Amino acid sequence: MTTKQTGSGTRQRGPSVPTRYDIVIVGSGSAAFSTAIAARRTGASVALVEQGRVGGTCVNVGCIPSKALLAAAEARHVASAGRFPGIRTEAHDVDMAALIAGKESLVATLRREKYEDLADLYGFDIVHGHGRFGAHDTLFVDGVPVVADHYVIATGATPWAPPLPGLDQVRYLTSTTVMELDHVPESLIVIGGNAVGLEQGQLFARLGARVTIVEALPRIAPFEEPEISEGLAGILGDEGITIEAGVRVTKALQEPDGVVVEVASSHGRRELRAAALVVATGRRPNTADLGLDTVGVEVGSRGDVVVDDELRTTNPRIFAAGDVTGHPQFVYVAGVHGGIVADNALSGAHRRVDYRTLPRVTFTSPQIAAVGMTDEEASQSGIDCECRVLSLAHVPRAIVARDTRGVAKIVAERGSGRVLGIHLLAEGAADAILAGVYALEANFTVDQLATMWTPYLTMAEAIKLAAQSFTRDVAALSCCAM
Repeated sequence: MTTKQTGSGTRQRGPSVPTRYDIVIVGSGSAAFSTAIAARRTGASVALVEQGRVGGTCVNVGCIPSKALLAAAEARHVASAGRFPGIRTEAHDVDMAALIAGKESLVATLRREKYEDLADLYGFDIVHGHGRFGAHDTLFVDGVPVVADHYVIATGATPWAPPLPGLDQVRYLTSTTVMELDHVPESLIVIGGNAVGLEQGQLFARLGARVTIVEALPRIAPFEEPEISEGLAGILGDEGITIEAGVRVTKALQEPDGVVVEVASSHGRRELRAAALVVATGRRPNTADLGLDTVGVEVGSRGDVVVDDELRTTNPRIFAAGDVTGHPQFVYVAGVHGGIVADNALSGAHRRVDYRTLPRVTFTSPQIAAVGMTDEEASQSGIDCECRVLSLAHVPRAIVARDTRGVAKIVAERGSGRVLGIHLLAEGAADAILAGVYALEANFTVDQLATMWTPYLTMAEAIKLAAQSFTRDVAALSCCAM
């Protein structure tokens, strides 16, 4: 392994002179930084190539800003809800410009502390410019070669809009640009009823907009358990959000005072009108203009870099990590990818990706969190399964919080009782699901889940109670009863 870099001093520079590194990463988001840090711990020389802002999706336009705004909207909603007797609160109008400025300040701080400063701390270069592969498996940054023994493509993904008639003539918003608004629209149509669309729809409804969520599939949160989709639809409806599921968007039209969206269903066609439109129909990998064809890197139909289970592309010197692979688009997946890529590229570790116990979270309120198989997935895999669905009306944490909206569901193999999946719709579900991850990792049965230690008055207790419901009536249990 040829090392030309000492790993000390300031690391940001322009590509003025050809330099050889052990590993060069195209991109500077979560997957890129995870790869770089893991590689530097082995003493390897590392450079990141970035043509825009350092930090990628999560810190700049994804997890951090969206969850910061969701927390603010939740605070306003709680102030207006009046759940507790004897407590009077009220919610005032939103100063959107101030809210966005606060979000930007938080993002800038975390970008500096968790990304930019780490280049100096770990000692790797950030090369600013556009990277494109060329002859002899070499990366060129603004035309200057930056040579490495191994390359990693970690360019992430960006919001994608479907080719709807008229959409290209509409001033629509994406999950990125909607978080830059300096005002709360009077009304908002959100196309897309999966995680991002649901989060953004509830966010702006709680800030004061009239929101309609449009989903082509028969239900919102279409890849979650039907009990969770139904429960969340009812909750959003109670908050004044209109759900239009099972409808196709056939046309969009810009008008002086807003946008018109034509939808079609088995009941015919009709028009929806709003002041603004958000398109939240997924994200597509950023692989255009990287010159991947010149170095023999295969790309899938959605622009994803095709990788094997060791995250190696069809060029043995080039790996890929994070959203650009088309794998589950979570920042923690990108982080794990980075460590795997560094080990496999630099030491031939042959580490593989395993998603069996990968959790997923949608940060609506209440949250959706799940790990493992759904009922349908288990059946499609030929597994004879049985399920239990527990209302949060039986969960003490939810009762004392005066918010029993939601359910817990466990999918188990019939006979053995092996837990196949755990699914939650609950406040605090994002934290509680970690217990489910550990249970699946340890191959727990429902009997083991039903008898494990669980702290009282926590949302994680919903998992234990759901497991107990396989063999008893939990409504007939006293508090903490086994």
